[in-house]
Amino acid sequence: QVQLIESGGGLVQAGGSLRLSCAASGRTFSSYGMGWFRQAPGKEREFVASINWSGSSTRYADSVKARFTISRDNAKNTVYLQMDSLKPEDTAVYYCAASSYGGTYASRVNYNYWGQGTQVTVSS
Repeated sequence: QVQLIESGGGLVQAGGSLRLSCAASGRTFSSYGMGWFRQAPGKEREFVASINWSGSSTRYADSVKARFTISRDNAKNTVYLQMDSLKPEDTAVYYCAASSYGGTYASRVNYNYWGQGTQVTVSS
C-alpha cells in the first residue's frame, strides 16, 4: 500500500511559480514510477508529467513542456512538480499518482495509487 499526500498548491498570478510536493508512505517508494495529473472543472483528468523509479527518465504533456519540471528524492519519499510561467489555463486540482510498474506513463490506467489532490489557481 502507498499513501500519497500532495501539498504546495495555492493562488498565484499569471507568470508566477509554484512547487508541488507529494509525500509517499511505504518502503517501496523508490521502485514506483510517479506521475502528476490535473483536473479542471468540467474536464477530464489529464496527464501533466511523470518520472520513472530512478529519476533517470521523465515525460511531459505538450502543454507544460519547458515550463514544468518533475523530480524526485527517493531518500525523502517525495516527488516534486516545479511549475514556472504559470497560465490561467493551468488552474486545476493537481493529483499525484504512483505506478508499481516503475516507468513513465501518461495513461491513468497504469497508476495504482492516487492522492487527494491540491488546488492550483492562476489568476490573470
